[in-house]
Amino acid sequence: MISKVSTFLGEVKSELRKASWPWEPSSSNIKGFRKYKELIDSTVVVLISMILLAGFVALSDILLKEAVGFITMLGGK
Repeated sequence: MISKVSTFLGEVKSELRKASWPWEPSSSNIKGFRKYKELIDSTVVVLISMILLAGFVALSDILLKEAVGFITMLGGK
């Protein structure tokens, strides 16, 4: 059991070295938020995209609700 856990952790460590990180691990002389600039920029893009998508869905919902209400009002007369 311990052998399997050790093998698993070794493989995880190996795969994490291959991963693309949003900061340069070798550039440890960069401090503060500058080190995470790519990560912050990507997060801002995702947040803006989510806000725009939420606005589109809300507007579509309102327009479709009004259209269905208008059609059902015409059919009720």
